[in-house]
Amino acid sequence: MTEVGSAGTAEGTQSAISSKQPFLATVNPVARVLGLFLLTTPLLISIDWVSAVVALVCTLFLVPLSGLGFRRFLGRSLPLLIAAPISGISMALYGNPEGKEYFSFLLAHVTDNSISLAIAIMLRVLAIGTPVIVLTANIDPTDLGNGLAQILKLPSRFVLATVASLRLVGLFISDWQALTRARRARGLGDHGAIRRTISQVFALLVFALRRGTKLATAMEARGFGAPIKRTWWHTSTLATRDYATMAACLAIAVAAIGISVWAGEFRFLGVA
Repeated sequence: MTEVGSAGTAEGTQSAISSKQPFLATVNPVARVLGLFLLTTPLLISIDWVSAVVALVCTLFLVPLSGLGFRRFLGRSLPLLIAAPISGISMALYGNPEGKEYFSFLLAHVTDNSISLAIAIMLRVLAIGTPVIVLTANIDPTDLGNGLAQILKLPSRFVLATVASLRLVGLFISDWQALTRARRARGLGDHGAIRRTISQVFALLVFALRRGTKLATAMEARGFGAPIKRTWWHTSTLATRDYATMAACLAIAVAAIGISVWAGEFRFLGVA
């Protein structure tokens, strides 16, 4: 009687935990990855600001469904906020010169066309990068591996290598934080942010190579590379919400391109 009650309590607790999870956390990781490709790939065929804005706004509405708080989302978006202006500046200087020219120096020409391309490229970086942050948030490597092997039928060797590499990402973050604390404890982290970052990146690269070599050797020794048919602990299938997620991602991309064509701003690969 006690065992039955305990089992019922455990099932109730598990269902309560699942109900509190954000929507995207309950979607199969394979569906999220496929949805990411469906959303971002069509955005690559046109370089215009309209389609980028539509896709970006629609993606921002999906942020609450990913379970990312504002601070976590902003922190993960920081590389995009840095890369977007850099790509825009380079496009403004070296884009196809057309229209009125505002500035020129050697090969650099700032014109009406290069400025419009720069704005479109900056928005494009955000429109393509933001879905990556939203749809890949909190993906469990094991669940992704199950899906890659059972749904996409990928080779087990590739799947196991993918799972192992994803699990190492968290270790790299811990290593970076440990390196930062160690340098500060030795009085080396107070000045020279650029120099400190470069030295820590080199140290992290050394750690990554050593850990990767040891992990590859250990996996080979345990037979992970054997050419045999493998079984998987959990069954991975696509449910209704998985198909709905992929359909929503495709709808965002189609809507973005459609509105761009309707507004007359569609530019195939940046060509008017």
